[in-house]
Amino acid sequence: MEIKKYGIALAIGFTILTILLPLNGLTIEGQMALGLLVFAVIMWGTEALPLPVTSLILLFVQPIMGIATFHHAVTEFANPIIFLLIGGFIIAEGIRKSGLVQRLTYFMLDRIGTSANMCLFVCVFATGLLSVWIENVVAFALVIPIIKEVIDLLGVKNPSEGKSNFAKSAIIGACFASLAGGLATQISTAPNLIASAYVDISFVNWMIFGFPITIVLLFTIWKYLGFLFPPEVKEVPGGNKIIKEKLDRVGKFRKDEEIALIILLFTIFLWLTGEFTGLTSYAVALIGASLFFVFKILKWNDAQKNVDWGIVIFFGGALSMGSTLVSSGGGYWLITNILHFLGPNPDPVLIVLLLMIVGVILTQFMSNIVIAAILIPLVVSLPQAQGELGVFAVPIALACSLPCVLPMSDPTVAISYSTKYINGIEIIKAGVPVIIVGIITTTIVVFTFGRPLMGG
Repeated sequence: MEIKKYGIALAIGFTILTILLPLNGLTIEGQMALGLLVFAVIMWGTEALPLPVTSLILLFVQPIMGIATFHHAVTEFANPIIFLLIGGFIIAEGIRKSGLVQRLTYFMLDRIGTSANMCLFVCVFATGLLSVWIENVVAFALVIPIIKEVIDLLGVKNPSEGKSNFAKSAIIGACFASLAGGLATQISTAPNLIASAYVDISFVNWMIFGFPITIVLLFTIWKYLGFLFPPEVKEVPGGNKIIKEKLDRVGKFRKDEEIALIILLFTIFLWLTGEFTGLTSYAVALIGASLFFVFKILKWNDAQKNVDWGIVIFFGGALSMGSTLVSSGGGYWLITNILHFLGPNPDPVLIVLLLMIVGVILTQFMSNIVIAAILIPLVVSLPQAQGELGVFAVPIALACSLPCVLPMSDPTVAISYSTKYINGIEIIKAGVPVIIVGIITTTIVVFTFGRPLMGG
């Protein structure tokens, strides 16, 4: 049977069940919020309604349930990450329209190779290494036009029908890579910055233990997805010869390409110097996006047609739900009850492992920023953490930034899902082994050579 047909009934049924369960120590508002979480997860998971429509429902259901005013519910649509998402989309569209993306794609394939395996390598490592320095959402948005160009070069037909293995591995590989790249530095993700607020770790020290984790994950993503989704195409028809011909055909840099490249480099420069300029990554994304209109590379109609505004609505609703879960006390109740299972005097490795797993699970349903903001202060207050705050705080931050598998968990996953190259079950199959490798690698690094670098 098609579970999609029964999604609404299942969501309402399990929501009522969650609200009626006797849950000690939880306020009525907190229990209602947990019920709302169950409703959202089932509706999004079954696609009983389009994802953005479910997000809109969450907004007016919150005041009906008495857990938030409508004003509070819609406030998250002004969350800075929404503007980062919009800015990233517009920058990516500007680069695509300028023609710069074609030149960059041909250049990389000419240097690295034209087999399907090396094309996947380009998609994964280009995204991962870019997201070391800029926000993962923006890095992914910038690489999407390259992925689509590579798919066209390989001769893949109708990838949006979900029948191309290469398209599946390329889009979700770049998505996971954008998250893996965020583990490498303090500035790469919000959870890393939250951990840095509690632990004094230098930029260089973080890179010494963070960059190896990123590289291990990027290789894992590349090899595992190539195995999970064996490409139906061998290489770019014509190989290096056709790539060189295309490079020759593209010719010298056109004016629009030069302007787009300057805007891109200027935007990246602003992201890297935010500590000195005072500009947040969110503001920089809007600066970069605006410049594409100022220099006439884009018209507003381009943004209207080619930016996925449904994803913006969807993610705003997800942020709204996560915020209400925190403000109602439902999120805190979940975490504190999980910690009770550790018992008295647990081993530090056990505490870290369990909280990493908790962080990974919860970030599938809520913003990783929210989870990190709850878990990290909680873990650094544990008696076992005193004197070794970094050993406890950093792994939690890294776990909150590991690849996600549900559309509501991260904008990059939602964007991957919206391409229709890959479905929800396939994303889970692709992501779970990568997450396991990430948890194991992080634990080994943290409790070996990383430990002396993490401060107290």
